Amino acid sequence: MFYMASHSFGLTEVAQKFPDSVWQTLAWWFEHAAWVGCSTWDLIQPAFMFMVGVAVPYSYASRTAQGHSFGQQLWHAFGRALILVLLAVFLGSRSGRTNWEFTNVLAQIGLGYPFLLLLLNRRIAVQAGIAAAILAGYWLLFALHPLPAAGFEPSSVGVTPKLVAAGAMPGGFFAHWGMNTNAAAAFDVWFLNLFPRVTPFAFNSGGYATLNFVPSLATMIFGLLSGELLRSPRSSREKIRALLMAGLALVVAGAIAGFTACPIVKRIWTPSWALFSGGLVVWLLAAFYWVIDVAGFRKWPQFLVIVGMNSIAIYLMSQLMRPWVRDTLKIHLGPGLFRGDYGAIWLQSLTLLLFWLACWWMYRRKIFLKI
Repeated sequence: MFYMASHSFGLTEVAQKFPDSVWQTLAWWFEHAAWVGCSTWDLIQPAFMFMVGVAVPYSYASRTAQGHSFGQQLWHAFGRALILVLLAVFLGSRSGRTNWEFTNVLAQIGLGYPFLLLLLNRRIAVQAGIAAAILAGYWLLFALHPLPAAGFEPSSVGVTPKLVAAGAMPGGFFAHWGMNTNAAAAFDVWFLNLFPRVTPFAFNSGGYATLNFVPSLATMIFGLLSGELLRSPRSSREKIRALLMAGLALVVAGAIAGFTACPIVKRIWTPSWALFSGGLVVWLLAAFYWVIDVAGFRKWPQFLVIVGMNSIAIYLMSQLMRPWVRDTLKIHLGPGLFRGDYGAIWLQSLTLLLFWLACWWMYRRKIFLKI
């Protein structure tokens, strides 16, 4: 959440002013891959969804200790899911009318979260088997979807020549995972037009799809498995070894699948992406677990804990308050500070600082925004 709220620290804007410079390399850390591939910025959503899965065993144990039955917790999960989906629609509606789209990360979590709870405390073989079945079935859905007709014009679905060069319109069998010509895009053309719209839905400009929540459920299952591992009586050494080996298996499987079965594309959450990114976030969890819980370095991440305890709050601030904060900073500090080649860095860094201070104020007063 801290990384996301940084809004790239303004580095992407600076990089646009200095082509063929080191700023381009720095900006890579804060940009989504155009289509095929994986950047560190692409890992924000997988990490967020993965941590939802990690948290479920802890949340369930806590509520069970308070006397809540499984049925009560399941109803709570459906209520939380509905709120998340509606909140995502609210955040995406900025054109004077409700925008019924469900690609926002909150909606994606909400659509998959109740199903995740149903897998809690199942045998590992069952949980892993369901994750595999989800990814295999989703791969088959795309593989069986008809390809565009001969002479199809990519620009008709928002695919520019730059995107074509980035692999958005692959050839051969991988063409089944082309941008806005795939099975999930076809589903959205039908599904989203069931809702009231000013103009009919034709395509998502970024290539994202509602059905992304299906394969991303596998990412949450990886988190569920990891959370149950961390709560198990196994030793810290065994837990770290298991996380590292699982991460390696997922990364290798994702890389192999990316060359043979389907491209690694975050924007449509291809099965290869779910595996590859899942392995990377498992490694991230292993690293934080070792540093904080095992090695005992617990003071340095406090500035991140302050954000994590109010993740929904900082997400809403980043989505809704950024223009107001920007204008306020320019009024009180003067617009000159934010002009020039590096003004964007000052603007986004100070905005992030204000968001963090708001979370710090809430943390000190034990105010935590929860759903």
